[in-house]
Amino acid sequence: MAVRLTRDDARRLAVRAQLLTGERPAGIVETIDALTIVNIEPTAAVAPSADLILWSRLGWPYQPADLMRLVEEDRAVFEWGGFYRAMTDLPLLLPEMRQRPQSAQAREWLAANEVFRREVMARLRAEGPLRASDIPDAAQVSWRSSGWTNNRNSMQLLEMLVLCGDVAISSRDAAGRLFDVADRVYPADVPILSDEEAARERAERRLTSLGIARTKGIAQPLEPVDVGEIGEEAVVDGAEGRWRVDADALARLDDVAPRTALLSPFDRLVFDRRRLEEIFGYEYLLEMYKPAAQRRWGYFALPILHGDRFVGKLDAKSDRKAGVLRVHAVHEDEPFSDEVRRAVDAEIQELGRWLGLEVVGAPAP
Repeated sequence: MAVRLTRDDARRLAVRAQLLTGERPAGIVETIDALTIVNIEPTAAVAPSADLILWSRLGWPYQPADLMRLVEEDRAVFEWGGFYRAMTDLPLLLPEMRQRPQSAQAREWLAANEVFRREVMARLRAEGPLRASDIPDAAQVSWRSSGWTNNRNSMQLLEMLVLCGDVAISSRDAAGRLFDVADRVYPADVPILSDEEAARERAERRLTSLGIARTKGIAQPLEPVDVGEIGEEAVVDGAEGRWRVDADALARLDDVAPRTALLSPFDRLVFDRRRLEEIFGYEYLLEMYKPAAQRRWGYFALPILHGDRFVGKLDAKSDRKAGVLRVHAVHEDEPFSDEVRRAVDAEIQELGRWLGLEVVGAPAP
């Protein structure tokens, strides 16, 4: 028998799983561990995505320098596939790394550049960590692409070797990423799991972090949005098809303290646009890639969560030179009540204080 859920139930499951209730997590590692992934998209119209994601969970105690220390010194967090992850998840990824690269083109290119690969590994071993620009392009066969990677052989090789697990991202700074041999970044005593064990545990952790997910979803290159047959089968009133839910979370459905949050456009709660519309009835599109005249909500509009509902979008931009957070508009999906307006205004002010910027263009709470 499938569990029957209302949309209110489904929303509460999703919001609680993503640590967006009044009960905030204790620290950065605990947050990343619970979320499983934190997107690293560096666009900083307001702040880099990873920082917005962690601030929206932890609040003012979160500082980007603390995350960098955990990545670069403590090695409690690592970067792979465009996401920050808890180092305790490394065993779950090693089986996938062993299967990389997956495309025939990439495998053939690596095989044709075996000498180049050995030279790069030797240079990293002797001189690392290094930037891609520090690696001379000695490819035997150039990488062909219709996109920005065409002929960028050193970077393309490093990217592939990171996905394969031979190379790791050691750190980041304003100039970009530094790469090193993996055994100087990853721990040596990592449990070895079979492909099946790792895939199942990753799916279980994904469902715990999402609360509710589809059995099958739109294919993603590295991080799926579906969970297979993990968890309990469920149906959601007003949403077609079958879902999977985290059984432990079902027992705590009523224990959700609401709060207001401003989310990154790359936040996992809004990443699956289909689920977002089906469960939350919320329309959202990141418009940074659109011409300005075609934008409805703004270049980097932040989804506004109030309790277990999305209520609007915040169009804002950090102007560090002027020392202000410019609020261009607060788009209300439906007219805000006084209570919602006060809560949203207060959260905008909190965002400004965390950024160290004065908020201009929005009323004080």
